[in-house]
Amino acid sequence: MTVIILANCPAGLRGCLTRWLLEISPGVFIGSPSARIRDLLWDEVRQYSDKGRALLVQQADTEQGFTFHTHNHAWHPTDHEGLTLLHRPAPRTTQPETGRSPKPPKQNWSKAAQRRKYGRR
Repeated sequence: MTVIILANCPAGLRGCLTRWLLEISPGVFIGSPSARIRDLLWDEVRQYSDKGRALLVQQADTEQGFTFHTHNHAWHPTDHEGLTLLHRPAPRTTQPETGRSPKPPKQNWSKAAQRRKYGRR
């Protein structure tokens, strides 16, 4: 079993993948191609995804029963005591365009409004 998930990729790449896999939801492809075809499809995805993101989940002979690969993705596979987990980077504490920390919330804001704007602390 193979699953490929695309985000922000060209429509032509989606059309290429539909030759071998079923598109069960926009950008989500599933099928059972041979290992050779799966590797060729993943090479196509990496080559033609431009600035888009891609995630490949494939069946493997591991404790979990599967493994995955990422391309242009913020989350990276990490081995943790024999299990492959996706490592999510910590949220940024500075604003990327200004390089400054966000302003602290006003004192008269409710706690719910502060959580919506600034996240949990």
